[in-house]
Order: sequence, then structure tokens, then C-alpha cells
Amino acid sequence: MERLGIERAPAEAPIAPEHVAPERAAPEGPAAEGRAAEGRAADDHTDTAPIVALRPAEPRVAARAVNATSDGDADDAEERSGERVGWAGVWRAARARRRVLRAEVRRFTARARRRRLGWTIALGSLLVLVVGSVGAAYSPLFAVEEISVEGTELLDAGAVASALEDQVGKPLPLVDDSAVKAALVGFPLVQSYTIEAHPPHDLVVRIVERTPVGVLQSDAGFTTVDAAGVALTTAGERPGGLPLIEVDGGTTSEAFLTVGEVLRALPEELRSSVTSATATTAEDVSLLLGEDGPQVIWGSADRSPYKALVLQKALGGALAENATVYDVSAPDTIIVR
Repeated sequence: MERLGIERAPAEAPIAPEHVAPERAAPEGPAAEGRAAEGRAADDHTDTAPIVALRPAEPRVAARAVNATSDGDADDAEERSGERVGWAGVWRAARARRRVLRAEVRRFTARARRRRLGWTIALGSLLVLVVGSVGAAYSPLFAVEEISVEGTELLDAGAVASALEDQVGKPLPLVDDSAVKAALVGFPLVQSYTIEAHPPHDLVVRIVERTPVGVLQSDAGFTTVDAAGVALTTAGERPGGLPLIEVDGGTTSEAFLTVGEVLRALPEELRSSVTSATATTAEDVSLLLGEDGPQVIWGSADRSPYKALVLQKALGGALAENATVYDVSAPDTIIVR
């Protein structure tokens, strides 16, 4: 940075004072006028003093030069000092900025490290839990020790459990479904089943039994069947409480399937009073109530629940005492004879 020096004007040399004679009172009259004229003529020829040239004083110029030189050196020194101070400030600012950046990087790195550590611990714990659970489930700690059979009425639950004894000792997740199915196929009354594992040692088998709807008479005896025609049991004597089914075409015919559907739609108290069911086609189902009771013309299996309701009301009506035939094939217009 340079300073602007202010130059001073050179000092002028002193000017010698000029002596001026005092003016005298002018005489009056002709004589005075003549003398004045002579005096003016004489003044015109008077010599003047020489004019001295004005020069700047040499010592003062030298002093100003010295002062200017000193001021320039001071400016240069101050500029160099300013440059040194400026570079030092920049270096200190850069160093402070680097320290701040390093501190931020360390703080961010520590936070990220803590976050990764938390995730690692959580995932590790979850992995240990999963592996431990799977390992325990497939270990003898969860082996089958007891088999329970539920939902049986006609079946012997003990016999079913005995058929599944080969599953005892196996871990619950390793129970063989195909082996269970093969064991239950030997029980015709089993319509469906489900298996439930109750840790740590219980295996529960829930059975849905087939519903017997009637019996078929053959040379082998009386065979109890369900609505699908599946043979459930065979005995030499006719079982009580089930109607005798007489159809054309066997258990695979449309007539038999229609009779089975009609019998399943009957309420339990009404089905127990049916002694026989006959059909030649799917449209002419007939039922016999009691040994020699009234005949019920049912027709097809359409609207069977509604037909059963209408029949129950008719059996409790005033005409039931002497009625021999109930025609409910058209349930909206029942005919009683």
C-alpha cells in the first residue's frame, strides 16, 4: 500500500522592503505648478533598484527528499508486513477449517459406526433367535409324545390314535402328512381331517366323520352308506335308525345321489322316522314314514330344506290323523290325501 505524499510549495526568498517617501503637501500657485512639473520630469529619469531572483532553499528541498524517501520505505515496510500478516491469516483460517472438517468427519463417522453397530446387534440377535428356534423345533425338545383324536362319534378315537403311533418321537415339524393320510384311509367314516401341532409334545388330529344316511341290502348283509355312497360298515343285521335305500343303478346312479341329498337335508328327528327311500330317477324320490305310515312324494332334490319344513308343519296339522300320502313335490301347494 502506497501513501500519497503531499508536496509542499518551495519557500520564497524574502523581498526587500521598499522605502516610500512621505508625500508632501503640494504648494499652491504658479510657482508650485512649475516645481511640480520639474519634479515629474526628474522622476521619470530616476534609476530603480535591481530585482533579486527568487530560488527555493536547497536545505529544505533536501529535507523534503529525505522525508519522501523515509515515507516510501515506511510504506514498503508496511506493505511487506501486511503481506506477511495476510498470508498468515489465510494459513490460520485454512488450518482452522481443516480442524472443523476433521471434527465433523469424526463425528459423522462415529454416528455411522454407532448406527451400524446397532443394526449389526439387532440382525445378529434376530439371526440367533431364528436359528435357535429352528434348531429347537427340529430337535428332540419338540418331539411328539402324545396324539389326541377329536371329533369322533362313530369312530373309536383310541383306534385312530393307535394307527398313528409311528409318528411318536418325531419332531413336530417333521410329522409325515402322507403317513397320517395312509393310516386314516383305513377308517371309512373319516371324511376329512386336520393336524395341529401343540408344542412342545402334543399332536392333535381333528376328524370330520361321514354321516350315514341309509343302508343298502345285499348278499353280504346290510351296508351303511353316506350320501356319496361310501360304504361305512357292513353287518348281518339291519342297523336301527337308518332307512333302507332302494334305487336302480347302484350307489353311482343319479337316483341314489338324489336320495342321499334328500336324506341329508332332513332334520334329525324327521330322518329318524323314515324307514325307506326309493327312486327310479332323480325326479321321483319317495319316502315312507314308519313301518306302515304315510308315504311322502318328494320329487327332485330341489328346495329340499323348504320341503322338509312344509312336511313337518303338515304332519302336525289337523289332517295328519287320517292322511296316507303327503305330496310336497310342489311345496307351495302341498297335497294331503
